[in-house]
Amino acid sequence: MIKDDMVVMFNYTLKDENGDVIETNQGHDPIAYLHGHDNMMPGVEDAITGKNIGDSFTVTPAPETTYGVRVENAEQRVPTKHLQGAKVWKPGMSALVHTDQGQRQVTVVKVGKFMVTVDTNHPLAGRELTFDINIVDAREATSEEIAHGHAHGTGGHHH
Repeated sequence: MIKDDMVVMFNYTLKDENGDVIETNQGHDPIAYLHGHDNMMPGVEDAITGKNIGDSFTVTPAPETTYGVRVENAEQRVPTKHLQGAKVWKPGMSALVHTDQGQRQVTVVKVGKFMVTVDTNHPLAGRELTFDINIVDAREATSEEIAHGHAHGTGGHHH
């Protein structure tokens, strides 16, 4: 049974409100994370708690437990050189920006010569998203993984 201090490996398919697939890792290495250490969206981690290896299930967590709720007027102007992910930017494109809190995914709203206006909400914020999850494997975490606060090895962190 999945509980804190276990390394959990799972495959998923993420669907939007219409049931259309947004992303999936089916056919690829499973995602590995250290359960109970804030390494997974709370809504997904809560759904996995208590499940077993081989379990498949569907969950639609509240937006505040996945990508967050949409914050209105969350636009910011940033220098174009700070955006990562493309050479030429157009409204509607997603970009990565480095912040004091780490990388953040933003959406381009308006492009100027040197500055770009971005929406700092995650592109999936505020949406009712459904996760189809299959637990592939799980094991007790090593003392080193617990000390580091993340899973090591395939699908996890590599030092």
